[in-house]
Amino acid sequence: MRQEKRFNRVLFVTTLLLTSIGVLMVYSAGSIWAAEKYGNQYYYLIRQLVFASIGVLGMLLVSQINYQIYKKHSTKIFLGVMVLLILVLIPGIGLVRGGARSWIGVGAFSIQPSEFVKIAVIIILSKYLSDFYRDMKKPKYIILLLVVIVTVFGVIMLQPDFGTGMVIVTTSVIILFVAGVDLKYFLFLGAAGIGGIAMLIISAPYRLQRIFAYLDPWSDPLGAGFQIIQSLYAVAPGGLFGVGFGNSIQKYFYLPEPQTDFIFAIILEELGFIGGVVIFIIYTVFLLTSLKISYQSKDLFGKFLSLGIALIIFIQFFINIGVVIGLIPVTGVTLPFLSYGGSSLTVTLLGVGIILNISKYQQEV
Repeated sequence: MRQEKRFNRVLFVTTLLLTSIGVLMVYSAGSIWAAEKYGNQYYYLIRQLVFASIGVLGMLLVSQINYQIYKKHSTKIFLGVMVLLILVLIPGIGLVRGGARSWIGVGAFSIQPSEFVKIAVIIILSKYLSDFYRDMKKPKYIILLLVVIVTVFGVIMLQPDFGTGMVIVTTSVIILFVAGVDLKYFLFLGAAGIGGIAMLIISAPYRLQRIFAYLDPWSDPLGAGFQIIQSLYAVAPGGLFGVGFGNSIQKYFYLPEPQTDFIFAIILEELGFIGGVVIFIIYTVFLLTSLKISYQSKDLFGKFLSLGIALIIFIQFFINIGVVIGLIPVTGVTLPFLSYGGSSLTVTLLGVGIILNISKYQQEV
């Protein structure tokens, strides 16, 4: 009797660990705001539990679906998500939250298409690179990929969502580098990227304010520098072991929406440096395991697909942590698995499900 192949247990366990920590910290970080806004301190906890349950069930389901199906339907998946991304921009359909038109739906029942486009871009890139791997030295093949990446970035910036756009571009560039694309194209991308970012900053004064706040938060302590100052006020008292779970001071209306982008500040405040290191180690094990799965994948599509999904998660982690401790300007990027949010958590877990399925078809290397 043929023995059924099993997915990678280390990746599965680290994913469940991070998701569980996220649920607990969403409750701790968001309970005060939830009680104030909704009259129920468990509001964010209940919703995050629902998101996590749906996400984990989806992850298990996707882990049983042969990943080659995404290659077969890559164009349909990409175009479908792009349609949703464009619909978001239409007034009356797209919902505006936090100054960005990034959601589509009705009230609390809404999704964020930009989260889904991350996976869709990785699928279409992986399919293209696996089909034309030997032709990636030819300009016409590179130009088509660059057009896809720039188009996606441009549509996302119309919302605007600079953080998500940068995650997608950075991930795509790393994948192209791994695929062996000529370095001269990266020089072109770098020059275009610097020019584009400069134009984006100039065109939106609030982005320039964020740059100034990054360089000197105290130049505008009640405006652009407020979040980073309050984040550092949360990080500093944590010390080695933290003030204890549930004992954060900054979540008492000092740090805005602490259960989302700045949840790691609350983690460092309550669990201390040791708690932060433990979470960093779990993320590192997750990344290294994903990279091993990519390396041992039996085909190029599986290699690029698992690599891309892992990079999206880790790049978001890196950017989010950098923002929280003041190394990177505020970008609005969530912390995968840990930040509150249905679309972010669900899509991340579905992405892990794809990697888990790829792990079932590894070569012994």
